[in-house]
Amino acid sequence: MRILVVEDEKALSDLIADRLRREKYLVDVSNDGETGLDNALSGMYDLLILDIMLPGVDGLTILKEVRKNSLDVKIIMLTARTQLEDKLAGFSSGANDYVPKPFHIDELAARVNAFLRMDKAVKQQLAYGKLLLDYDRSRIINSQTGESIPINNKEFQLLEYLMHNPERILSRDMIYDRIWGMESEAVSNNLEAYISFVRKKLRLLDADVTIKTVRGMGYRFEKENA
Repeated sequence: MRILVVEDEKALSDLIADRLRREKYLVDVSNDGETGLDNALSGMYDLLILDIMLPGVDGLTILKEVRKNSLDVKIIMLTARTQLEDKLAGFSSGANDYVPKPFHIDELAARVNAFLRMDKAVKQQLAYGKLLLDYDRSRIINSQTGESIPINNKEFQLLEYLMHNPERILSRDMIYDRIWGMESEAVSNNLEAYISFVRKKLRLLDADVTIKTVRGMGYRFEKENA
């Protein structure tokens, strides 16, 4: 699972990112509001940690934009503002939690774990067409025949991203950022290799979905008869 930390105090954002990476999350950091807004709207993240007082665009604006775009993401507001009206403004705009500064880093990690583990428990399987993605067993399943095939971690992340965005063209950069991270030095043919691996497994499973190459634009996950 991937987390975005939007916090202009670099020492604090680095501390948060390092602590959450110890929990095995993929973590990206934005140190200003404009970059944070762009990244938050990318659809890449399972959880956002937003400071309210940010240069460029404030955290409440980012929160409202994310909710306006109906993105399925948990949001924790992290700020020195502790007045009741500030908290109510955050919750009424769609925040899931509100952590006032100063805070203990382990408490923040515990809150993140609670949200993301709860989210994972709710969705044991992801479905599109006849294809099921099984979270517990890391397998893909043909829901009609019951046949299943194991998939590795990168294949799982790739399919999960595609299945959350059916019929949508995803660029190579969007997929790289989501699966390998914005700071990744993954070689350029990694994506094509994993697309090929997943396509082969979908064919073996006789799934009714496919990953279509859209020349010059990226890839689209769609039903075969679309």
